[in-house]
Amino acid sequence: MRLAIIATLAAAAVAAGCATTPEEQAPARVEERAAKPAPVETKPIARVDLTSKPAAGSPLKDPNNILSRRSIYYDYDKFDIKDEFRPLVEAHAKYLRENPGAKMLIQGNADERGSREYNLGLGQRRSDSVKRALAILGAKDNQIESVSLGEEKPVCTEHAEGCWAKNRRGDMLYSGEY
Repeated sequence: MRLAIIATLAAAAVAAGCATTPEEQAPARVEERAAKPAPVETKPIARVDLTSKPAAGSPLKDPNNILSRRSIYYDYDKFDIKDEFRPLVEAHAKYLRENPGAKMLIQGNADERGSREYNLGLGQRRSDSVKRALAILGAKDNQIESVSLGEEKPVCTEHAEGCWAKNRRGDMLYSGEY
């Protein structure tokens, strides 16, 4: 009998503890822990057009400024920069250093003598020599591109040394000029 009383009391205790059903319980509360961010003040971003041509007052267009000179001339079958053109290369390197948004294309050219393939190679060596010199003087590599036109863009078409000398050159062009 004692066992029956204990079992009855245990059953009564369990029934008393579960007197409420889940439907009667209040829903659990969720705390909001994330604070709303403070409003950020935004300012308009200034637009810069790096593809536009240099201004009219630009040293690149001033005929009295060394930067308006853009060609380096070479001896026959050579691609080293002559001493007479070093100040020109130095001036353009300084301009590129001081204007990090400026971009330059160097076109290497050759006269009509030699095969097409040889002249393309020689033109590339000429443009690469100018690019290398500009980089040594502080211009960034991503500002300069060097290409070869070989004999395809002559400034003179006569078949004489005076004319050929004008075609053995490296031309420096800034963005907006090519």
